[in-house]
Amino acid sequence: MDLDGDTVGRDLVALVLTVVELLRQLMERQALRRVDAGELTAEQVDRIGTTLMMLDRRMGELRDTFGLRPEDLNLDLGPLGSLLPRD
Repeated sequence: MDLDGDTVGRDLVALVLTVVELLRQLMERQALRRVDAGELTAEQVDRIGTTLMMLDRRMGELRDTFGLRPEDLNLDLGPLGSLLPRD
């Protein structure tokens, strides 16, 4: 078992960013469903779109800061497949 401080820290960051990415994708899908259902005003659509773009950009910055690739945030769930859908 490798308990190197740098490795443990990077792995923890990867796990946290994986959870954040999963939540971001779920929020994005929910927003699209609400847009398709006509439940949002134009202002709400703009605000959600801006927020999701900012979050996506920040996620990229954090991945770069910690030397992670998008695929590093995807957990293999064995026979269930991967946690995050492949875009």
